[in-house]
Amino acid sequence: MLVLLALALGAVALLAAMKADATWFTIVPLGILGIGASVVQSLGWFNKKDR
Repeated sequence: MLVLLALALGAVALLAAMKADATWFTIVPLGILGIGASVVQSLGWFNKKDR
C-alpha cells in the first residue's frame, strides 16, 4: 500500500511541475490508489499467510 501512496504522491509532484488543472490533482491520485488497490487485492497480495 505504501508503494501506491508513493506513486500517488509522485503523480501529484508531476502534475504540479506540469501546472495541471486542479481537477487532475483529485482524479489522478485517487485513481492510482483505487485502481491500484483493486488490482493488488485481486492478485492476492493483501492475503495473510498462515504460519
